[in-house]
Amino acid sequence: MKKIEVITRPYKLDEIKEKLTTLGIKGMTVSEVKGFGRQRGHTEVYRGAEYQVDFVPKVKMELVVEDAVAAEVIKGIQAAAQTGEVGDGKIFVSTIDEVIRIRTGETGNAAV
Repeated sequence: MKKIEVITRPYKLDEIKEKLTTLGIKGMTVSEVKGFGRQRGHTEVYRGAEYQVDFVPKVKMELVVEDAVAAEVIKGIQAAAQTGEVGDGKIFVSTIDEVIRIRTGETGNAAV
């Protein structure tokens, strides 16, 4: 199994979710996060005063999928999230050794 973590622009969330639904993904966790990468933040003007915004708002999506569908899911996420501009985000993929559904005790792919 693979854990896929996606950090991207907030307005891309619905588009990514729709793509994942068409691929048969049934669940994910979404968090609002802040950070910066190559963007290094940006400058905004508020009431005539200019100030630096160091952390840019992003969303973080986390999902666990079977190895067999991981590559297709990653390609779908990338296609849905890509704008071609700096700040599109990152996809992190890691291996999951075990998953256990607390309610039923199911393990492995059955628990996903």
